[in-house]
Amino acid sequence: MTPKAIKIAVTVVVLAGALGGLMYTTLAQGTEYYIHVDEVMKDPAAWQGKRLQLHGYVADLRQRPDSLDYKFQVTYNGKIITARYTGVVPDTFKNDAEVVLKGQLGPDGFAVEPNGVMAKCPSKYTPQSPAARASGN
Repeated sequence: MTPKAIKIAVTVVVLAGALGGLMYTTLAQGTEYYIHVDEVMKDPAAWQGKRLQLHGYVADLRQRPDSLDYKFQVTYNGKIITARYTGVVPDTFKNDAEVVLKGQLGPDGFAVEPNGVMAKCPSKYTPQSPAARASGN
């Protein structure tokens, strides 16, 4: 092998290693799992400490008086996880609202991170029946 070929090979290996290391560290820090409550509850210990986007429905919503502290349950397919959040919530955040929460599962429930509540909007528009349209209602 010529010295020029060796230099090129070494450069390619170094660049590939640097790029691979950069991608690994970047993806390891930003990895989040999108998962439903029932899937988490199959093996909660496996999900503890991992960044999750938890999908479910709000139940038993409670707000501490004169504060932005919320405690509630998130349900899906009959499975329940207790969650807590401190902060401003969307107007659509209420019992039976469909939500996606960003945070981590711990031994005492799901801790929602700041700005980690996304309440899905209910359908605001329901189609009229052809009879209602014909009568002008």
